Amino acid sequence: MNGRRALGHQALVAWLRLARTPQVGPVAFRGLLQRFGSAEAALDALPALARRGGRVDPLKITSKAAAEAEIGALEHLGGVILPSCDPDYPETLAALDPPPPVLSVLGNAALLARPACAIVGARNASATGMRMARHMAQELGDAGYVIVSGLARGIDGAAHQGALHSGTIAVVAGGVDHVYPPEHSDLRAAIIRDGVLVSERRLGHSVTARDFPRRNRIISGLSLGVLVIEAAARSGSLITARYALEQGREVMATPGSPLDPRCKGTNGLIKSGAVLAETAADVCEALAGRRPPRLHEQGDLFEMPEPASASEHDVERARPALLSLLSLSPVPRDELVRQSALPPAICAAALLELELAGQVISLPGGAVALAPDM
Repeated sequence: MNGRRALGHQALVAWLRLARTPQVGPVAFRGLLQRFGSAEAALDALPALARRGGRVDPLKITSKAAAEAEIGALEHLGGVILPSCDPDYPETLAALDPPPPVLSVLGNAALLARPACAIVGARNASATGMRMARHMAQELGDAGYVIVSGLARGIDGAAHQGALHSGTIAVVAGGVDHVYPPEHSDLRAAIIRDGVLVSERRLGHSVTARDFPRRNRIISGLSLGVLVIEAAARSGSLITARYALEQGREVMATPGSPLDPRCKGTNGLIKSGAVLAETAADVCEALAGRRPPRLHEQGDLFEMPEPASASEHDVERARPALLSLLSLSPVPRDELVRQSALPPAICAAALLELELAGQVISLPGGAVALAPDM
């Protein structure tokens, strides 16, 4: 890391408080910064925005003491909180729409700046699949790629093991201090020593099922491409591949026996147009010359957004109109703008207030839906 910091300590505390506040996901976080210009100003505005969106119980804003404690605890472990506005924040991840507001980083953070390839696959992998993952990771590491995976059982663990000598990034679904799965405690320690451990979750966060899609989005977001080695027809690895496609990354897969259920997903990816990768040379050829797409084309990538304003009266009228168009099925925000005939700024402001109130949920990639308990 180059030592340049985009935020002073107090501004970092405010940034972390906003990112850790319930109801403030990556989409809401970005909207709040665009609307108010700073995390401090957004924190001041949160209670009123949530009330206007229809929230009855007070929003539980993360306290300054809790944010300070998390920063201090991570520093004690030798890690760092990396906000998305920081010069050291990975360029590939910053290109996402939107990027995770903060990363907890433990280990050699310099690896985050190097070209990376993800290797993911089945937890119940075959011996052949595990050997393939280790071999691919070793050869891709020797070719200059950092290997990204999710520290899960099976293919993930084998890929990390194969890349320990050259550099590997483990993206975990819980906090970076949470050991999961337990049998990978030694591998986790080796990655912290020789690689880097990354999470968007707070310290102490225990893994839940809903954390894995968010982890998978970061795995693909850190990478120029994703290689899938063994995946069933309904596998979490296919979610990672789908995110990679949405993010403009290369998707590659190793073929397998049509008689093995663990190969249904990978063979299906190849049928759908994924690069057939039998060797590390195939992967290198697919990734040659690739750079991550830059979704933030306007201005400096790390420049703080200018505040945006919207008439409170117009936003108030927009909220019921948007709720009437929404259901539990996600719909793209652009489609909501078209169907409601609302100006995009008014639509965005109204959806932000509804999200803070817990009435709607925003999904990475630009979709929005009614909250399940509505």
